[in-house]
Amino acid sequence: MGVETLEQTDKIGYWLLKKGLIDLITLEKALQAKKNDKSVPKRNLAQILVQEFQFDHDKIFHEVANIYAFREFSTEKFSLTDKNFEFIKKLFEALPETTRLYCIENRIVPIQYDNRIKDKLIIAAVDPTNRYISQVAANFGARKYEIIFITKKDYDDIISKVIPPENIYLKMFEEVSEEMTVETPEEKGIDETALEAEIQKSALINLIEAALVEGVRRGASDVHFVPRSGMKTEIHFRVDGNLSLWHTQENTYPEAVASVIKDRARGFDRFEREMAQDGFIQRNIDGTIIRYRVSVLPMVGTELSSKFETVVIRILDDRKVITDTKKLGFDGIANDLFMKAINKPQGMIILTGPTGSGKSTTLIAALYQVIDPTVNVLTVEDPVEYVIRGARQLKIGPKMNFEQAIRSILRHDPDIVLVGEMRDKETAEIAIKLANTGHLTFSTLHTNDAPSAISRLFKMGIEPFLLAYAINIIVAQRLIRKLCENCKKVSKDFDKELALAAGMSKKEVDSITFYEAVGCSKCSNSGYKGRMAIHEALYFTKEIRKLIVGAGIDIDEDSIRVQSKKDGMLTLRESGFLRVKSGLTTLEEVVSSTTED
Repeated sequence: MGVETLEQTDKIGYWLLKKGLIDLITLEKALQAKKNDKSVPKRNLAQILVQEFQFDHDKIFHEVANIYAFREFSTEKFSLTDKNFEFIKKLFEALPETTRLYCIENRIVPIQYDNRIKDKLIIAAVDPTNRYISQVAANFGARKYEIIFITKKDYDDIISKVIPPENIYLKMFEEVSEEMTVETPEEKGIDETALEAEIQKSALINLIEAALVEGVRRGASDVHFVPRSGMKTEIHFRVDGNLSLWHTQENTYPEAVASVIKDRARGFDRFEREMAQDGFIQRNIDGTIIRYRVSVLPMVGTELSSKFETVVIRILDDRKVITDTKKLGFDGIANDLFMKAINKPQGMIILTGPTGSGKSTTLIAALYQVIDPTVNVLTVEDPVEYVIRGARQLKIGPKMNFEQAIRSILRHDPDIVLVGEMRDKETAEIAIKLANTGHLTFSTLHTNDAPSAISRLFKMGIEPFLLAYAINIIVAQRLIRKLCENCKKVSKDFDKELALAAGMSKKEVDSITFYEAVGCSKCSNSGYKGRMAIHEALYFTKEIRKLIVGAGIDIDEDSIRVQSKKDGMLTLRESGFLRVKSGLTTLEEVVSSTTED
């Protein structure tokens, strides 16, 4: 079929081919599928490409919206308030049950009445070509209406506020939780028969599954199960870096709670209660596959009859993976230096900071900038948390541990390598060797700031000249909490002396509008919602390399720090000050998360 003929016979196909979203072979197959389609009404080409050829829905229908001049929903154009959500909720509740289910299944939602035309309802749909929207509009009571395109994510964000998803496990647990009462054990050791009876109770299984679901929906990074004396177990969620109590399970053996978790996970021996164990769980939560990494450690308790274990479950949600470095939050020169470092053909990029500071997130985003089919990308991580498309992630296990994988990687023809962590001299030496022999190498360390990472490697036994010429950049990183946009307010009585003591200049203090955390229902009364990164980017200039090569018996961190600041580096605290100036966080949050120079 000629391109000119195609333009006349299938507008969507012509446009998608012209834009390069599909190739000619795929188009011909899709057109044939369209010709043979028995659906009533017949599907258009966009629907067939998404449903049968697994094309990205939002990309395809974004172009369809352009072809047919559908407006597109965005939070900037359609600023929704609590009042809007109440309006949407009332319209949904008034629908017949079958229509409401159809709207949810096909992602159709009324947004608001058009400000320009009286009584004209704006209806958003992920597929604005859906022919049944006119019937849905009639059920909404709309005589006049406009259909706009909305992405799946924006739709899900709206509908989660209007119709929060029900946690069926939590509902079932609440219905039968009154059954969960047992006699307090005597000091004779664990009664395995009574414990087995506890484990088999469906209410306890529902509690564990409810915690897994609720943790994902609340945006928690971890779920903690903490045994307490008196037959109690506390369940905490870590949200935005802080732990908060979600539920206290009483009148239940803590051993039973731990055992149910072990039964629901892989890689555990339920009857082993005196050694550390690790395993994993996988669940489909709200249509998304979520992985959970489970860690169990024996714990001292006050009751001799008990064998307590503390359990921490890390939630691994691929939707949180950042693949665009622009979203990492690097400031000005730090962003330029980081991009310059990762786009070199060889050398090492090191991320440093404490556990939970977002190092892996930044490294994965950096990897996605350099991965392409022409390079062999290998990663050695223990454990592997996120699947990285385009990389070969080595599997660590009983037959190949971390150290063995590191030693073998040189023989596997790598171009780019990610070493999860430089744990010891051997690992560091191999990583440095990779960086010095034409490989781009990414890794992490646990140090407080960027200059101290050089000292750490030097003390591991790495020669100064190797450090100087192997490393491209060292980035220290922290995560700080963002102020809740719904309730933050200007601080009228801010103590400027605190800002001066923290390191701000008088000129800065006088020109900044400081905000304070208040607290509301949207941020669980914490005043903060979400987190963002601050960075200290130490780029290896000629001057920095000279200072390292000239080191005697020790690395002079202060000299490196002074030179790096001359080169334009911002310290972690100074990076945090920029967030304060932008009104994104409080000075107290920055000060509590960073140390003075």
